[in-house]
This record gives sequence, C-alpha cells and structure tokens, in this order.
Amino acid sequence: MTDRLPHPQLLLALAALRDRALAADSLNALAFSMANDGYALLRYHQALVFAQRGADLELLCVSGLARPSEDSPYLVWLRRASRWLAQQLPDARPRWLPRDELEPPADIAEGWAEWWPSGLWCVPLHDRDGQRLGLVLFLLDASPADEVAPLLDGVWQTWAHCWAAFGKRRRLLGWRPGKRQVLLALAVAAALLLVPVRQTALAPAEIVSRQALIVSSPIDGVIQRMEVRPNQAVEEGTLLFTLDETTLKSRAEVLGKEVAVADAELMAASQRAFDNPQSKSELTLLNGRVLQRRAELAAVQAQLRRTRVLSPRAGVAVYSDPNDWIGKPVVTGERILQVADPAQPAMLIKLPVADAIALDPGAEVTLFLTAYPLSPLKGKVLETSYQAHASEEGVVAYRLLASVEGQPEHARLGLHGTAKLYGERVVLGYYLLRRPFAALRAWTGL
Repeated sequence: MTDRLPHPQLLLALAALRDRALAADSLNALAFSMANDGYALLRYHQALVFAQRGADLELLCVSGLARPSEDSPYLVWLRRASRWLAQQLPDARPRWLPRDELEPPADIAEGWAEWWPSGLWCVPLHDRDGQRLGLVLFLLDASPADEVAPLLDGVWQTWAHCWAAFGKRRRLLGWRPGKRQVLLALAVAAALLLVPVRQTALAPAEIVSRQALIVSSPIDGVIQRMEVRPNQAVEEGTLLFTLDETTLKSRAEVLGKEVAVADAELMAASQRAFDNPQSKSELTLLNGRVLQRRAELAAVQAQLRRTRVLSPRAGVAVYSDPNDWIGKPVVTGERILQVADPAQPAMLIKLPVADAIALDPGAEVTLFLTAYPLSPLKGKVLETSYQAHASEEGVVAYRLLASVEGQPEHARLGLHGTAKLYGERVVLGYYLLRRPFAALRAWTGL
C-alpha cells in the first residue's frame, strides 16, 4: 500500500511560508509573517506570537492587527492566560489543547469562553540548545488535519531557525591577559593619573560692556513711552523714555490756582493793614502760606521736568522690549535700561558653585559664542564676586568679569556662549576625581 503524496498546491504553500520567513529582516517582521501568512493553510480565527522573556511571555504580534493596544481588556487577560499556557507545554512538540479536556483557572476559563474558540494549537519554538524562543498560538475550532500537521514541522523549524538567528548575540572573543600584563596595565594607568594637566571649567557667559551706566526712574510714575529701541545708538542728551505727566500736570494746575489765591489774600491783607491794626498780624501767616504754595508748585514743576529722562552719555541703549515697559508703574530708583559703550566689551561669566575651581588673578578665559563657534574670544579674569547668588535659572553661581583681547568685530553686546576657564595645573587623577570626591564628601560628611 503506497503512501498518498501531498497535493502540489499544499507543498507550494509550505514553501512560500518558509521563503517569507527567510526574507524577514527583523524579529518583528518574522512575527508578522508567522501570525498572518499561515491563514491560507489553517483558516484560524486568530494567531498570536509570543516571545519568551525569562519566565514570562511577551506578545509580539496578533494576526490582523498592525499594533495591538496594550491596555485593552483582551490583552490584559491574555498576559495571565499566556503564563498558564506556558505551563501546559513542557517540551518542544506542538500540541492541540481542546477546551473540554482542560481545567483552567476560573479567570482563564471565563476569558476563554468569551474570546477564544473551542481549541488551541500551540507551537513552541526552540533553538538548537533546547531553549525556548517563543510560542505561536492558532485559535481553531478543530485540530489540523492529520496529513497537514506533519508537513508543517519543516515550517516550525524554519521559524525557529530564523528566530534564533535574530536573537543570536555576538560574542567578543578576546585574549585573557596574564598577571604580568595586568600589573603592567595598572602601572601605566597609575602613571597616567600623575600626568599634570590644566584644570578647566565650563560656564555660561554673555558679552557685556565694561563701561555701562544704569538709567533708573527719577520719580515714581508710569512709563508713557520708550523713545529709543533696544540696542539703538544714542548720544549724550538723547531722550530715552518719558513718564506719564497727567497727574503732575493736574497737581501743578491746582497749585497754580492756590498760589494765585494766596497772593490775592496776602494783597488784600496788606491793603487792610493801613487802617486796621488787626490785619497786620495776619500778614506773617499769609506770607508763609504764599511761600509754602510756591515751594509746592516749584517741587511739582521740578518733577515734571524729570519725567523726560535723557542719556547721561553716548553709547547703546540696552534693555529687553519696549512693550515690557510701556504702561508699567515704576518707583524711584528702579532700573529701566543701561547705556553701554560697545567699544569696551567684556565677558560676564556665571560659574556654578558645583563647577568652581581655584582661579588665579588674571586667569585665562576662552569664550565660544553660540553665533560664532569657530571664532573664540580670548581674555583674562578681571574680577570675581565674593559670594555666590542664585541666577534666574535657579543655579547658584559666582559672577566673574573677564576682558576681551583685541577689538574683534563679532564681540557684540548681548551675545551668549560658553566660557572655558583655565585654573592651576593639577594631576590627571585629581582632575578626573575632583567632582566624585566632592559629591562623596557631601553625602557622607567625611
């Protein structure tokens, strides 16, 4: 009795499954092929591909879905069900698991009745060492035909072979150093740690002017108009900004009327004093009132003149934006803007306390501007702050002022960059371990 040969179309379909698996360029592509390409042969409700991750199974692909939603109730239940299924497959043989012959836990049975058909065909995939790589589940109403199941063994082996190739880790084959070589390497490392190097630190910096005058509000009031634009060149006596004069003008007008009334009262009392001795005693009081009103009027007029603030020197007006100031109430002495000399640039460096190093007087500084990274500026430290203060970013830092050598054209006021400060020479070991030692002492208090 001769064995019946498989149908040629079946053999072609099996070969196509192997070819698609071999053509996959990643594990995800292989899982997608495993979950979807076998539908023409098995006609399953759904196929699930899991990867073995230690004692758990990770869902890689679900047939018909490009990307499953991990928070769906079905996939949440599937995580529990996959752990139970892994315990039902002790070896590498594919196995048919009918629902009627199993006794799953209550929560697994409830989900099976809701989402799965009557049976599962479980295909474990193992590498040559017998280690499980993953698991493929086919949801079927009945087990595969007897003449189809043996022919699929070659497909399972091809899938396992491709999976193992993607998961194979490259092993670095190197020589094992001997004791003498280890000692030599330690000696070289110790010698390198004693090499003297220049201690450096990096800090944010900005181009400012060494000669900058702060222009503040001369009186309490409201900014009416900014007469100059940011970074505009001004001359001495240029109008910078004006304060609102409405209140002062009203006050001056009222005081002018009061002065006129006091003058009239004083004149009338002077005329009555010729024939009325009692009016002579009022002259001193009325004269003092006239002087008081005139002094008040003169003070208000002086304030009116101070509502127009002029530039004290030639330079560049430095401030943020006119819209930030127009209509803003200010008090006497509040800083409004600066008049800076662009011909005397300097570096304003904010060195964080955590990066602070010992700097000698005249320490060298190199500033790499963000706008001109290939044209660094050279300079030397001129002054440093005694105490560290918190910056606008909340970083406690020291304030350093450094000069700018030469007259570089790109050293424009307001440009930002990173300054590299050069300290004294130290050994390489101290340079590398300074901050770890400081952090260790901060944590341990030693």
